[in-house]
Amino acid sequence: MSQPHLTVIAEIIAKPGKEDEVRKHLLGFIEPTRKEEGCVQYDLHVSTEQPGHFLFFENWTSREMLDKHSKSAHIQAFRPLKDQLLAQPTRIITATRIG
Repeated sequence: MSQPHLTVIAEIIAKPGKEDEVRKHLLGFIEPTRKEEGCVQYDLHVSTEQPGHFLFFENWTSREMLDKHSKSAHIQAFRPLKDQLLAQPTRIITATRIG
């Protein structure tokens, strides 16, 4: 039996007034991430009730590939902007499918 994918839910909440800027940055992550080795799924969602509340739903072939993604150029370029754009640290939940 093959190894289950590593599922990630990343929750990003923009500061008030920074929603559009955060959205632009997050949308810019999609194309390069989907080309990364080990990326199975990488989809961005926005809350229907809070325009600054974003969720990435991701699936990776392994923890190693996820760790490699977190060191990618486009993710690293966003890190210095986080304090000015985000209301709180990004919340990351990892899981494996069991059913």
